[in-house]
Amino acid sequence: DTEPLDGADRMKITGLSPYWFDVAQGSAVQNTVDMQSLFLLTGPNGGGKSSLLRSICAAALLGICGFMVPAESALIPHFDSIMLHMKSYDSPADGKSSFQIEMSEIRSLITGATSRSLVLVDEICRGTETAKGTCIAGSIVETLDTVGCLGIVSTHLHGIFYLPLTTKNTIYKAMGTEYVDGQTRPTWKLIDGICKESLAFETAQKEGISETIIQRAEELYFSVYATDAFSGRNDKKLEIFTSDVHVHTSDEASDQLSSISKRSIHSKIDSRNRMEILRKEVESAVTIICQKRLIELYKKKNTSELAEVNCVLIAAREQPPPSTIGASSVYVMLRPDKRLYVGETDDLEGRVRAHRSKEGMHNASFLYFLVPGKSMACQLETLLINQLPNQGFQLSNIADGKHRNFGTSNLSLESLALNR
Repeated sequence: DTEPLDGADRMKITGLSPYWFDVAQGSAVQNTVDMQSLFLLTGPNGGGKSSLLRSICAAALLGICGFMVPAESALIPHFDSIMLHMKSYDSPADGKSSFQIEMSEIRSLITGATSRSLVLVDEICRGTETAKGTCIAGSIVETLDTVGCLGIVSTHLHGIFYLPLTTKNTIYKAMGTEYVDGQTRPTWKLIDGICKESLAFETAQKEGISETIIQRAEELYFSVYATDAFSGRNDKKLEIFTSDVHVHTSDEASDQLSSISKRSIHSKIDSRNRMEILRKEVESAVTIICQKRLIELYKKKNTSELAEVNCVLIAAREQPPPSTIGASSVYVMLRPDKRLYVGETDDLEGRVRAHRSKEGMHNASFLYFLVPGKSMACQLETLLINQLPNQGFQLSNIADGKHRNFGTSNLSLESLALNR
C-alpha cells in the first residue's frame, strides 16, 4: 500500500527492502523507516548505510510517481525534490579532486533543499582530513536541520558527536550490530542511537588484506589511538576526532582478547587503559542518551528547565561526595569484567558499599549524575538499561529494563548540576 501525503513532515515506510534483492528468497533484510526530521546515521563498514539510503531514495521516487514501492506499506509526502549524494570521484578533465566534486554537489544540494525536500547524503566529507572534515560535516548537518527537510546524513566521522552542534530536530540513528561467536557482526537493521564500531580491520581482512598488515594495523591502533587518546593526557583534539575502542568481555570476548594477546597486541594496552577507554565510552553514551530524553521532556513541558547531564566518576577505593546524601541519582557500575550495572538510588553511598561488598567487585568504579526525584531517576535508569546494549555495551542487569514504566510531571531540573 502506498499513500502520498500532502505535507512533507513525515515519511513512514514499513518493511522496506533493497529493490535489488529478492524478498521471496529471504535474502533481503527489511527495515521500517519512520522519519519526521533529519537522521544522523552511523554504522560499520558493510553495515547497510548506503543500501538503506538507496532503498529509501528509490521508494520515495516510486511512491510520489504512483508506482508500487519495495515495502509492505508506505506513507510518502509529495516532496518537491529528492536529492541523493553518494561517493564522489575526482574529475581530471575539470582539474577537481573528489572532495572538490563532493563540495560542489553538496553546495547544489543545500541551495536547492527546502522543508519539502528529501535529502540523502552518504558518508559526508570522506575525502579530506578528519578534523576539518568533521567540522564541515557538522555545519552541513546544522544547515539541513535549520532548513527542516527530511533526510539522512551518514558518516564514519564519530567526532561529530563531540561538536557543540546547534540542532533542534536531528535524530541519531545507527545500523545495528550483534556479538556472535566472539565477533561483532552487522544486523543491517536500523536502530536508535550511535554506532562507533567501524569493523574496519575485519572488513580489510575479509577482502584479502594480509594477516601481517592487519596485525600491524591493530598494533598501531592500540598503541596510538587507545593509549594516547585515553591515557589521561587530556589531548582533546585527538580524543574528539578518533573513534572509540569498544571493549566487550564475556566468555566469547575473553577468547577474542586471548587471540589478540597471541598476536602481541595485548602487551600494548594494559588493563588500566582498557578500563579508562570503557569509562569514556560509557560516559559519552550515558550523556547522549539521557540528554536527549531530557530535551524531549523539556519540549513537552514535562520539565521546567533544560539542564546539562554531567557524569561524575567514583574511582576505585573512592566514596561518593557528601552532596549525594539524600539525593536521587542514576549510576552505572563499571565491573572489573567490563560489564555494566545500571541503577538508581537515594542512597548512593550505601549502594556503592553494597556493590563493592560482593566477591570480585571491591575495585569497581562508578559514574553517576543527580536527578530531581525518584520518578525521573527510575525513568532514566530504564532508558539506559534498554539503550546501552544497542551501542555494544554488555549489561549484567538488562532484564530490569523490561518491567518498569515511570512518568514525569513538571519536574524542576535545578538540582541536576553536579559537584564532586
